[in-house]
Amino acid sequence: MWASVLGCTVLVLFTVLTTGKAEIYIVRVEGEPIISYKGGVNGFEATAVESDEKIDTTSETVTSYAGHLERKHDMLLGRLFEHGTYNKLYSYRHLINGFAVHISPEQAEILRRDPDVKSVERDWKVRRLTTHTPQFLGLPTGVWPTGGGFDRAGEDIVIGFVDSGIYPHHPSFATYNTDPYGPIPKYRGKCELDPDTKMDFCNGKIIGAQHFAKAAIAAGSFNPAIDFASPLDGDGHGSHTAAIAAGNNGIPVRMHGHEFGKASGMAPRARIAVYKALYRLFGGFVADVVAAIDQAVYDGVDILSLSVGPNSPSANTKTTYLNPFDATLLSAVKAGVFVAQAAGNGGPFPKTLVSYSPWIASVAAAIDDRRYKNHLTLGNGKILAGIGLSPATHPNQTYTLVAANDVLMDSSVMRFNPSDCQRPELLNKNLVQGNILLCGYSFNFVVGTASIKKVSETVRSLGAIGFVLAVENVSPGTKFDPVPVGIPGILITDVSKSMDLINYYNISTPRDWTGRVKSFKAIGSIGDGLMPILHKSAPQVALFSARGPNIRDFSFQDADLLKPDILAPGSLIWAAWSPNGTDEANYVGEGFAMISGTSMAAPHIAGIAALIKQKHPHWSPAAIKSALMTTSTTIDRAGRPLQAQQYSETEAMKFVAATPFDYGSGHVNPRAALDPGLIFDAGYEDYLGFLCTTPGIDAHEIKNYTNSPCNYTMGQPSNLNSPSITVAHLVRTRTVTRTVTNVAEEETYVLSTRMAPAIAIEASPQAMTLRPGASRKFSVSLTVRSVTGTYSFGEILMKGSRGHKVRIPVIAMGYQR
Repeated sequence: MWASVLGCTVLVLFTVLTTGKAEIYIVRVEGEPIISYKGGVNGFEATAVESDEKIDTTSETVTSYAGHLERKHDMLLGRLFEHGTYNKLYSYRHLINGFAVHISPEQAEILRRDPDVKSVERDWKVRRLTTHTPQFLGLPTGVWPTGGGFDRAGEDIVIGFVDSGIYPHHPSFATYNTDPYGPIPKYRGKCELDPDTKMDFCNGKIIGAQHFAKAAIAAGSFNPAIDFASPLDGDGHGSHTAAIAAGNNGIPVRMHGHEFGKASGMAPRARIAVYKALYRLFGGFVADVVAAIDQAVYDGVDILSLSVGPNSPSANTKTTYLNPFDATLLSAVKAGVFVAQAAGNGGPFPKTLVSYSPWIASVAAAIDDRRYKNHLTLGNGKILAGIGLSPATHPNQTYTLVAANDVLMDSSVMRFNPSDCQRPELLNKNLVQGNILLCGYSFNFVVGTASIKKVSETVRSLGAIGFVLAVENVSPGTKFDPVPVGIPGILITDVSKSMDLINYYNISTPRDWTGRVKSFKAIGSIGDGLMPILHKSAPQVALFSARGPNIRDFSFQDADLLKPDILAPGSLIWAAWSPNGTDEANYVGEGFAMISGTSMAAPHIAGIAALIKQKHPHWSPAAIKSALMTTSTTIDRAGRPLQAQQYSETEAMKFVAATPFDYGSGHVNPRAALDPGLIFDAGYEDYLGFLCTTPGIDAHEIKNYTNSPCNYTMGQPSNLNSPSITVAHLVRTRTVTRTVTNVAEEETYVLSTRMAPAIAIEASPQAMTLRPGASRKFSVSLTVRSVTGTYSFGEILMKGSRGHKVRIPVIAMGYQR
């Protein structure tokens, strides 16, 4: 009977193979992965671990079961399809049991119908989502000394980076000025060789370097000339994130003859393990990213830094928490790995997060206290503010202003948009030399086909003294960052100030009847923009940083879970760059770059988590996350509540009072996080309980993804023992519970509550004494006083008799009294 059915399947296959274009699918099959296999397969012993425990992947038990799973994957494909009609890309064995395969949609349907197959999901794309931040965060004085100084901060902690690779020759990753790095027996990753130089990518600081591109190659997206079939960073992004988390301390940031400070990672002695799965032009594919994460956890990393997220919630599953990506991360956390993921760059609009799940730390981006400003002084006395990391023109001297459109070699070149100042051959050197060139900031700069770096090169080649870039109209969402240049230059970002410049220039510049300039009479000078101004209004939530509320499903229903979790510096962050990196046109060929994104915020948290892990090696990922969250601050340097950048009605930028949907629990405070007093711990079974009580979720789907039945209940998802409380749909009264564990000396805590008037809040007990290592439950009752149609925000503050302060945010929306 089975033989005839199989024969029919193969027959069907031959008739359909040519009808559909091959695509990449992630296939999950029956049977436990290594992380959760408790035995039962004849000849193979159990490999499962308790929650938060590392697996010994070198053991005979694990390697033999891994081989068994891979053989099962190959047998399934061989049973269904003719050899050569499919391309298996990866076998996933450690965190999920399945494989990635390049097949036709018709073959995918055959797989879907097979009784050994749990799910077949079409692959989807992911995207990429420092000198001063260690000082801003108080690491040199408040944190590093407790871990033995910067030269021991993060010692023997391994941070895995799933990103665009690394430039191993950068001084931020060098070992020639450091104490020798010893071996780390717990880490078993490998180091690929550079295919051209045959040199090892590792040096003791970098202890693992692998690349994952099988899905990208199968999809036809991979270009070896620019993407590099090795861990080499062809983008810049991966080197930047690795340096933020774990770059060497005291590395001079030099560009254009000026030193902008000294760079350092958060945990300068931590080891770097590179898992390249992101590429310059297309981002990456989930199949490659899952393979990278699976390998990183298998290799034994302690921390995972993910400056990567999906382009949107997965359409393959109803629930945002359940897809191959998030399920893999759940297993990583079960294996004791702390995961920091960028929250996304879709802000300032609500529900733009691309990091949803309770088991990972979703990181929002803050502006720190450093601002770069500059000014242009006109001949009529007006001073126009702008940005530009540039030297000043000669003091006490003014220079003639000439507009690019007025110094063209030939009027026919207008078709090249010469006002961008990207092509020096279009402009008359005799008219430009010794003057300040005025250029227009067109849409080409927004899309990246024009760059300020290229303007400075044009100006230099024409012998001009400097340049001014004037923004004449602003598209919503346009972000202006200062760019370091070696000659005087300024970007006027305020449209009204640009109009002041243009009006002055036109009034001062006589023309003949054809419109040609008779003589250039407008004059000006450019100020010094190299020195930063330190602001007390920091930190603030960056405009681009993704906002909550968090969503639980593809129809964007609100979740009973706060995201983002925490805020960290992510705007204008100086860090290492790859000379091969072409991701940022303004930093092509440079050794450092100053860029912005939640991509920069996540490695700050990964590096600080490494410092906590170093001090508390046995803490679970949830304990580390709790320490970061409960000690964070919602107050800026000036002592005022945090503010967030937001759009005004005119689409200009303004500041508004920030909420937990902007910053989560608050801005990270590393010094306090090392000694939080109490922690809110949680493990794998708690996360299963959260999933099993999420409304609308299918218990079969949970078992499908976690290999665990719904035997765990916590009544409602808001009872998950997280360091925040969120009730998206509060009817009358709801009581939620939390459990705290004392990680310090015996201490008595007094609980106080604060909440917006629409919701009443009460905590019980109001005081509790905990011995070292003891745990204690408390409850929080929320009652609807008035239905406002908006969320209410509050907090619970637990003040300890020894000085510890533990704070958790409370968020609720009332629907019925």
